Amino acid sequence: MTAAPARSRRHPDRRRVLLDAAAALFAERGYARVSVADVARAAGVTAPGVYRHFADKQALLAETVMARVDDLQACTDGALSVPATDPQAQRDALIEAACRMGLHRPDAAILWRWNGVFLSDEQNAHVRRRTGEILDRWAAALTFDRDDLDARATRLIAWAVLSIVGSTSAHSTRIPVGRAQARLVELVRRTVAVPLGDAPALTHTTLPGTPADSRREEILDAASDLFERRGYGHVGVDEIGEAVGITGPSVYKHFPSKVAILVDIGRRSAARLEAGAMAARAVTETPAEFLGALVESYVTVIGQTPDLSVAFNNGPVLRETDAQDLLAVQHHYVRRWVTLVTEIEPGLAPAEAAVTVHAALSIVNDAVRMRRGRMRPELPAQLACLMRGVLGL
Repeated sequence: MTAAPARSRRHPDRRRVLLDAAAALFAERGYARVSVADVARAAGVTAPGVYRHFADKQALLAETVMARVDDLQACTDGALSVPATDPQAQRDALIEAACRMGLHRPDAAILWRWNGVFLSDEQNAHVRRRTGEILDRWAAALTFDRDDLDARATRLIAWAVLSIVGSTSAHSTRIPVGRAQARLVELVRRTVAVPLGDAPALTHTTLPGTPADSRREEILDAASDLFERRGYGHVGVDEIGEAVGITGPSVYKHFPSKVAILVDIGRRSAARLEAGAMAARAVTETPAEFLGALVESYVTVIGQTPDLSVAFNNGPVLRETDAQDLLAVQHHYVRRWVTLVTEIEPGLAPAEAAVTVHAALSIVNDAVRMRRGRMRPELPAQLACLMRGVLGL
């Protein structure tokens, strides 16, 4: 008698394995740059195996996002199970749990914000409602003793905390988990204590380094606006040309490809940031003053033009190009902030300083990406105030 062929052992929850693999890939590369075959390989199955669970890639994204919202809900429920009679203990538990989630499952904090453009209006509305309910609970727990803040300000602090715990996915700083957890907890505590109700107005609000008008600049302006509103992958060259009154083929007289347009948007935003840094250095004397001026410059640039947000949101695309000059400038800009933080906090290791800088930048980047209260005139000052708090200024 011949032995029956051995059966491959299936994971007890194959669907969850697929969701976890998809979440990691969508968070790292973005939805548009991930295929079903990529998810299948990461999960150790065939592509048909994915389709046994999900109708298509969009359905996979939708369920992956909802699974991460469930993770956020579970984190919140667990932390706030502490008796409500001890609000300080509730806050401590929530801060520790949120930072732990940020280190071990950062996609729970960032997946929807980075890929919401690929969900339907109904799906986005559902995620927004659930996430908003969770963040309202965060706001109440984190700011229970902040009578100086109105409801809008407490919610902005909760969103800022979510940005901080999700910022670990925005950089590749190598740091032991224990040290990273301790630093994130410290940064969240600083954020919760920020005097947001007294945020001073920005003193430097002129956009630096604005290029002269030209057809090339018009194309960059139109493309930057379209990429921000609809996502890089959803915009074609013909649409960019139409936005400036020319045909798609005419765009190629100025740029060889859509990627080249994105790269030049990144270069333009980098030039503005560098111009702002040079201007700030000229009028400051101490590291703290210089870093504070950089904060205002960053908030001004990202708030007044979509270029910086577009470049940041499409980092995976830019990293696959040969625009090494742009990547070098971006890295140099962030290193300047890291150096200043180490000068302000003597003895602080560069790794912890890098975690600090990326947390501060993520607060502004996320607020602009999500268009939270973008038309409110007080928002730039509040974002700068939050950044200064995180940076220890």
